Amino acid sequence: MIQIRKFECLSLVVVIFLMNIVPHETVQGLYWLEEEDTKLVTINLIPGYKSCNEDSITISDVEYRVWSPYNSKIGAALTKGLKTLPCSSGSKILYLGIASGTTASYLSDIIGKAGLIYGVDFSARALRDLLPVAEKRRNILPILNDARKPEQYASVVEAVDMIYCDVAQPKQARLFLDNAKMFLKTKGQSLLAIKARSIDVTASPEKVFEKECEELLSNGFKILRSLRLDPFQKDHMIVHGFFT
Repeated sequence: MIQIRKFECLSLVVVIFLMNIVPHETVQGLYWLEEEDTKLVTINLIPGYKSCNEDSITISDVEYRVWSPYNSKIGAALTKGLKTLPCSSGSKILYLGIASGTTASYLSDIIGKAGLIYGVDFSARALRDLLPVAEKRRNILPILNDARKPEQYASVVEAVDMIYCDVAQPKQARLFLDNAKMFLKTKGQSLLAIKARSIDVTASPEKVFEKECEELLSNGFKILRSLRLDPFQKDHMIVHGFFT
C-alpha cells in the first residue's frame, strides 16, 4: 500500500514515503489517502481555504482535505465501514443540527457547486461560526430555526435527496420523521446520528438505540445499516435507510 524508497547519499539515508490517492469503493467524490496511515479525504471545493482547521495535502495540484473520524460522525461511520453515502454531485441535502459545519463542509465537497445543503440549527452561536464557511462555499444555506418545527422553514427548503439528522434531542426519531414527511423525496435516503446520552442518560445505549430504531421501523422506515461509532464517537450510532 505504501511505497518506501531509500536513497543513500554518503552517510545520509533519506526515506521518502510515496503517497497514493485511491477512489472510495462505492462513494462518489470520496477518496482514501494511502500513506503511513490510510485516511479518508475529499477534494477541497475551495482550494486554499480551511473550513474547520482540517489537515490537507496537495498531490498533483489537487488539494485534498482529511476527514477525521474524531470530528465528524459521518466521517467515523465511513472509516468504520459504512459503504453508502446517499449523496453525490448535485444532491440537495437537509442537514438537521448542522452546528458550525464541520461535517457539512465535507458533504459540500462531495455535492459540489451544483448541490445545496439546507443547514438547520437552533443555536445562533453555532450558526455564527457556520456563516463564514457558508459564504465561502456557496452551497450551504444556514437556517436559524428549531428542527422540531419544520413548518417554520417549509417556505425555504425544497424537496431533498437526503436528510442527515444529528440533533441532540430526546425525541430525535420523531423529529426526523416529521421533517422527512415534509421534505424527503420519494426515493430519498437518510442518515441519523443517534446520541444515546442525549436521549436518555439513565438507560443503556443499546436500549436507547433499540427504542429509536423501533420507532423508525414502525413508521415505514427501512433500516439498511446501523453502525456503532465507538471509539471515535462514544455512545453514538449511525442509522442509514429509506422509507418503503
